[in-house]
Amino acid sequence: MSHIDFRLIRQLWMFLAVAEEQNFGRAAARLSMSQPPLTEQIKVLEHSLKLQLFERSRRGTKLSAAGAAILPAVRQFALQVEQLERVVREVAAGQSGVLQVGAITSAMLDTVPPLQDYMRRQHPHVTVFVREIDSADAIPALQAGDLDLAFVRLEGDVGQGIATLPMMEDRLAVALRKDHPLAGQSQVRLKSLSHEPMVMPSRQVSPVYFDMLVGLCRAQGFAPRVMHEVRSVSSQIAYVSCGQGVALVPASMRRLAPENVVVRPLREKTMVVTAAAAWNAERHHPLLDEAVAWLQAQRPSRMTHAA
Repeated sequence: MSHIDFRLIRQLWMFLAVAEEQNFGRAAARLSMSQPPLTEQIKVLEHSLKLQLFERSRRGTKLSAAGAAILPAVRQFALQVEQLERVVREVAAGQSGVLQVGAITSAMLDTVPPLQDYMRRQHPHVTVFVREIDSADAIPALQAGDLDLAFVRLEGDVGQGIATLPMMEDRLAVALRKDHPLAGQSQVRLKSLSHEPMVMPSRQVSPVYFDMLVGLCRAQGFAPRVMHEVRSVSSQIAYVSCGQGVALVPASMRRLAPENVVVRPLREKTMVVTAAAAWNAERHHPLLDEAVAWLQAQRPSRMTHAA
């Protein structure tokens, strides 16, 4: 039967302190221990891993090549342990539950706050952890149990056991610098962008959304000239502001536009799902069930149809 090696966990924590401080004395002070036991535990760790993790000299301590190679994974491990400790503290303090939520930037502005307010009213002791994710990361995180609920751009077949609920729909528009020749039009034909450099949402981050935008352009007889692929709508608008092209964005994102950028709806009225809720239907979580029920009840009023 497998078991948790708590000694190894403690030794890795010590390794991280020495790696970041580059000095055994400072690392020992940071860990509230004396230096000899720390030095001994690092030697034990090196022996058990069969790796030399540090190069020691009169000038100080620095990571070896092997130590530098494992440092990123140890840092990630330390963050996960800190998250576990935070959850345990919440539960020990009388919290009745935890809901892990991932969301794209636009959903963190629109969709997540009302859900948080509802959960806070209904369950004052519930903790809702929210973190920003890319759409492409949602399904693996839900399947692995790292997330309970995600608000991302998803369409079509998303994976076995994953349920989805469209939450926000918006009219497609184009973001342009205010001095662009098309900026004076109240609506812009998609075909008029055929020769424009375009700032697109990254296909790696949101493949379905990227392919949909490319498909719309091809239906108008041109292939988009993709100059930049970025990770969020706010980044698209920032690139437009810096004169790096034009961008197809949801019309409601005009609120993110700086003074030198305008957002004009496309003349071809195309609606896009800007955020969908997704969760693993094969996992039981009472708080998740309640959150989904509330989202389903709110959906008619939450769907946005931009003019």
